[in-house]
Amino acid sequence: MLKLAAEIRDHLENKILPFWMKLKDEENGGFFGKVDEELIVHKEEDKGGIATARFLWTFSAAYRVTGNKDYLLHAEHLYLFLRDKLYDRKHKGIYWLVNYKGEPKDTRKHVYAQSFAIYALSEYYRVTESKEVLELALEIYQLIEEKGFNRTNNAYLEEFDRCWNPQANEMLSENGVIAEITMNTHIHVLEAYTNLYKVYPSKKLKEVLQNLLHVHYQKIYDKNTKFLGVFFDKGWNSLVPVKSFGHDIEASWLMDETVKTLGINNSAYNEMILDIAYNISDYAIQSDGSLINEQIEDNYDMTRVWWVQAEAMVGFLNAYQHTNDPKFELLIDSLWEYIKNNIVDKRDNGEWFWSVEADGTPTRRDIGEPWKTSYHNGRFCLEYMERMSGE
Repeated sequence: MLKLAAEIRDHLENKILPFWMKLKDEENGGFFGKVDEELIVHKEEDKGGIATARFLWTFSAAYRVTGNKDYLLHAEHLYLFLRDKLYDRKHKGIYWLVNYKGEPKDTRKHVYAQSFAIYALSEYYRVTESKEVLELALEIYQLIEEKGFNRTNNAYLEEFDRCWNPQANEMLSENGVIAEITMNTHIHVLEAYTNLYKVYPSKKLKEVLQNLLHVHYQKIYDKNTKFLGVFFDKGWNSLVPVKSFGHDIEASWLMDETVKTLGINNSAYNEMILDIAYNISDYAIQSDGSLINEQIEDNYDMTRVWWVQAEAMVGFLNAYQHTNDPKFELLIDSLWEYIKNNIVDKRDNGEWFWSVEADGTPTRRDIGEPWKTSYHNGRFCLEYMERMSGE
């Protein structure tokens, strides 16, 4: 796999990161908020809290792995925008959206967005060791635990107004329901707290992470079907019979990262992590090597979404490293070929398409926007570079 790792590194450094680096807004801070399907940059588009955090994580991690100081300069630029424009000094927490000048626009607070801020800040701290950065990460962590955790049902809440009054979870609900609990928020709280633990290994944080793993195993994971539930009511009852293939394979390796970070030896967790990977490889991989999006009852969404492919690359590598099963090696090779031939935008200034339709044509959708950044595919590349560096 060394050849594959070298190819992926080249792809990261010469395709993915240069595309996003061109969006640096020198006048107003952060990155420009939109690149449309024609690759036109919209300099007066809104800038997202989640997007900024994801960019900050990417460029911090890219510097940590490669040592390229240009990436650190971009990370610093993004950190200042997050700190000075996206963080609500009065009521605490990260805004959902600001305008292109950095003025508050959508001031709702979402636990999902706060989690990405922690994920990014803890990664930036790994390369700067700045006390200020760690203090901000810990402040948001305490905020989530104080405002965003329901001890009665052992679940993280979702959406709040600017002043941290709970409100309907509009931003992370789909399929005609308003979910009081989502798998998506829980896996990203787990992801964020795990990264925070790497720089702040407190006893309390370890206990919180252990509880989160327990929740994933007991409440979200279905031991019979090997799938994760997606949307729940406040009693942890599933609201929609949906299978989200990308989230499942992503969760498998994120949970394993937590297990490894905490040094946990739990056979039930290990079995769950591998069962999810095998299940997705058997159930949702197509003959062309790609992974389809989701299933609701008997209806399949055959779209090949960019982030789903990226997370599958990491999830299958993680499974291969645990099992040495050549099945996963073959899956990785065929999926990477699919990505290169279909998901990667081959235009000179392109990056990855949002998705490819069932008929093989790229979806007509923005290339960069509040949900699509450098995070998923950038992280896939960085994971391969780190995991295979010793081979």
